[in-house]
Amino acid sequence: FGPSRSLQVRAHPLPLLCCGLLPHQPPRLGRMAEEEAETLAEEEETPPEEGVPSPAADAPPGETDAGPSTETAALGGPDDGGDTMADTMADTSFQAGADESILHSTDAPAGSVSIDFVILPEGYGQTKVVDITRTIGQIRVELENELSIPENSLFLMNLSGAAEFRELLPDERMMMDFGVKAGDRVGIELRINYYQEQPAEDYVMPDTLELRVSDAHGTEKVVTVHVQRPVAEKPYMGGFRNKQSGSTFHHAITQTAPLQKKEIHSIRFHREVQTYQYRTRSTQCKKDNGTQMPKTGLFVDTANDFELLPRKPYFSSADKSALVLEKCVVIQCHARGMVARRRANQLRKERNERLELQAKEAERRQLEADLRHKREVERRMHPKTFEDFNVLYKELEAWRLNEANRIAKSGFDEAARRAAQRELLHRETKLLQTIDKLKIQAHTQNRDAKIKKKLESMANPKVWAQCDGETTTVHTPYTTRAKELMDLYSGLRLPLLTVDERLDVLLHVKWTVKEFDCNLTREVVDLIDREADMLNRGRPEKSFVGLRRRLANLFLQFIESPEFNPEAMKFQKVSRQLYDQTGTHPLSTVPIKALGQA
Repeated sequence: FGPSRSLQVRAHPLPLLCCGLLPHQPPRLGRMAEEEAETLAEEEETPPEEGVPSPAADAPPGETDAGPSTETAALGGPDDGGDTMADTMADTSFQAGADESILHSTDAPAGSVSIDFVILPEGYGQTKVVDITRTIGQIRVELENELSIPENSLFLMNLSGAAEFRELLPDERMMMDFGVKAGDRVGIELRINYYQEQPAEDYVMPDTLELRVSDAHGTEKVVTVHVQRPVAEKPYMGGFRNKQSGSTFHHAITQTAPLQKKEIHSIRFHREVQTYQYRTRSTQCKKDNGTQMPKTGLFVDTANDFELLPRKPYFSSADKSALVLEKCVVIQCHARGMVARRRANQLRKERNERLELQAKEAERRQLEADLRHKREVERRMHPKTFEDFNVLYKELEAWRLNEANRIAKSGFDEAARRAAQRELLHRETKLLQTIDKLKIQAHTQNRDAKIKKKLESMANPKVWAQCDGETTTVHTPYTTRAKELMDLYSGLRLPLLTVDERLDVLLHVKWTVKEFDCNLTREVVDLIDREADMLNRGRPEKSFVGLRRRLANLFLQFIESPEFNPEAMKFQKVSRQLYDQTGTHPLSTVPIKALGQA
């Protein structure tokens, strides 16, 4: 191996310079200077003596001895420009025993192994003879020293040949730990991963900067900016750091040069003292003037005098008071108008709100009356509760009494009166029959709603209240079992199913009840097989009404039994000990037989 060459990293990994194999030359490392390279070149030109075998001639293809006739191996990399081993190895030296350890030797000494090292991804290779007791860490340190690369930047991986190991080779393991024996030949891949950064050059700002600036009309002009270099360091004014990118930003100040104050050397005095007090006084006259009156002994010439009259009449204090009063009245009028308008707007708003509230209240009462009327009509057309039927019976009785009084006061003769009473009795009978039919329908609907509500209560998850006011919904195995049974019962009660869909539902119910062996489950299985046989025979839907009602009732009894549905225990109104449980006792000794089976 030759020494590595450090390059500055920009957009690709550091190109590595290492020993490569030429097609016609074996690799060689050792202490070789430029003088040795010239000596080797002269020895290569000298023909060998007769009778003395040439080491290079006896060596197999691709391998030579480490004698003086060995040529230098080429050094190359992605960006080195084809440097040779002699050019690169002139700058470094290796240990004295390195020449002997780099040889391609087929007769390895006892306890040693030949290793072919290949550097990836460049593909350079070399063979070394290493003792099998050496550890991977020792081999790695020796290679790093020979390659002159930083510590822990070389990785040995993918052992191949006499032994296989397809991962990174551990440093603490020896070559014999991988199953390598003395005299074997193996290959190891080498990967070098390190970066050497070159410090960037210090930026020096020029004395002038030329900037191209576009004005509002799109015309470009070149502006020359003179750089004023700071005399002293700028003060540190704090800053902040970006947590995402890690960049640091400092607060800056403007680069405008400070204004230089002119030095005034003149001496100035002041006359203020501590005991001096300032006072402000104002006078009406702008200039000092005076008057002179005629008197005895003084003559004043009035030939050029003239009188001055004011352009406007004099504005007295009484006029001012009258004007102030007038303007006060105007302001008072506007203020009272504003207050009146605000009061009127408030009263108008309250009136609109009151009318709107009354309209909403009337609408609500009308809606309630409509809903009440609709509910009264609905409870008479489709009665469901006991109170609904009481209302129907009371209205029927009131209607009968009204009709009887009308017949009694009509003045009919005996035959006509009896005919009217017979007609009244007939109509009353029809109405009673209609009420009974409605009662049967309501009973069926109420029973179905009660069963549905009960099954949903069994299948509902548990709701636990927490200390913080929140609730937690929990599905237990019992509620899950109840949910599955409720779905099966709903499937049994579904009308207008196809034959395949009905058979699928019956099959699921049969699998569910056959988990338990008792009289109830046997009867359910018997009814399921009977209905399946009738479906296969193509019987009409009317013939299934009683059978399906009986099957649904038995399966409902199956669901309400705690032996088959543990969640039903909480909905038992009477103790299970008082029930007749003969139908739910297990009968494991007698097998269940379907229809058509012997």
